[in-house]
Amino acid sequence: MRVLVSDPLSTVGIEIFKNTPGIEVDVKTDLSPSQLEDIIGVYHGLSIRSKTKVTEEMLAKAKNLKVIGRAGIGLDNVDIPAATRADIAVMNTPLGNAITTAEHTIAMIMALSRNIPRATATLKDGKWEKKNLRGREIYNKTLGLVGIGNIGSLVAERAMGLKMKVIGCDPYQDHDSIERLGIRHVSFDEILAESDYISIHTPKTPETTNLFNRETLYKMKQGAMLINCARGGIINEDDLHEALVSNHLGGAALDVFVTEPPGKICLMDLDNFICTSHLGASTHEAQDNVARDVATQMVDYLLTGNAPNIVNQK
Repeated sequence: MRVLVSDPLSTVGIEIFKNTPGIEVDVKTDLSPSQLEDIIGVYHGLSIRSKTKVTEEMLAKAKNLKVIGRAGIGLDNVDIPAATRADIAVMNTPLGNAITTAEHTIAMIMALSRNIPRATATLKDGKWEKKNLRGREIYNKTLGLVGIGNIGSLVAERAMGLKMKVIGCDPYQDHDSIERLGIRHVSFDEILAESDYISIHTPKTPETTNLFNRETLYKMKQGAMLINCARGGIINEDDLHEALVSNHLGGAALDVFVTEPPGKICLMDLDNFICTSHLGASTHEAQDNVARDVATQMVDYLLTGNAPNIVNQK
């Protein structure tokens, strides 16, 4: 069985492929879409991250492909219906970077609340702006979680450790299981109305695209803060800019954008906006974890037909 690794993958995963009898691996991480289409026909497995675009056109040439493995959670770059029609399994690794992303969310909340990026920049510029950078405590504040899966539940656990009150909604989670986590289950509108901070932990789907728009942003509490370490496009960036400029929202922190890299969008000019370059899963530990998980799962599927985390099982 031949496996192509088309996006950078930690050596932990590469070694699993190399050391498994019956598996041959090629690492080619600089392929153009046309180059990938030219060679994909000889491979049985394809390991990707976010750069490779798995299109219907590419899949039409993948005559021997049996499995696509994403080292990470998001599958926005995979045409899953087309893969399903071609009888190709698509899998992700939802646990390997969950802790790292949850920690990044908490870091964003803290940095936003205490003006850490702006304080760092002004102090390095020789300015002492202590009076202008008064922050806020997160103690006893309400954190609203939109999505309470693997990452959302870990954020809740850490926020409760910081003595925040946590509320949340998730249409795919049982209400009782949410309550058992110590999270008060509420409606989406109640999250908007009650939360001092809202953190997003849902995939990007037709239902969640532009979920936070002018209407919903202005339903949030005056001075509330919005954090997104999930997927770009769940927040309408122009509407967020308006809500921040008007001071309806106290601040926002984004790790993800509609277009990545986003370039010089209007949000970048605002002092009450902070951002990172899609770093939620970017730790050494997480990269090793997802590489190990995707390689193990793909090998298991190719050799035995069994594997967890297949998202398009018929």
